[in-house]
Amino acid sequence: MSSDSGQQDRHAVEGAAAGDASPLVLVDGSNVAHSSEGEQAMLGNIVLVCEKLRDEGYEPLVMVDAALRHQIDDRTAYERLVDSGTIRQAPAGTDADYFILSFARELDASIVSNDRFRDRQKAFPDAAKRLIRYMVVKGEVVLERRTERRDDRFGSHDDIRARHARGSG
Repeated sequence: MSSDSGQQDRHAVEGAAAGDASPLVLVDGSNVAHSSEGEQAMLGNIVLVCEKLRDEGYEPLVMVDAALRHQIDDRTAYERLVDSGTIRQAPAGTDADYFILSFARELDASIVSNDRFRDRQKAFPDAAKRLIRYMVVKGEVVLERRTERRDDRFGSHDDIRARHARGSG
């Protein structure tokens, strides 16, 4: 990535001035970077997700595992974003998930990730309610927002089976 594109990436991830009153959303940057199946971790995925969030009125805060610096496709631009504080890197030897979930709780923020955080469910039982799932395909980002659990929208499994048995579901 050239110096100009590195500058563009920083501006896309940083976005507007810090004085914005936009709702904060934590971005699981390691998860987002690895979201392209079978490919190397891509800084571009993080940039695209941040741009999408800003377009929708959110203020993204990107947090990553320290190991991402060894896996990312554009290390130079990535290191600039870490050095500038645009991407927040968890301390080496720790898992960024803990920090993401802790800050989400403290800041009452949503989390963009496809991770279900099952291994942290006891300590963070509200994690699933905070998740915004996403997909990045050919440079486009789609965010999924659920206001309730998938089963709750249609009733319990018993309710669904009963409707199907009656032929009304």
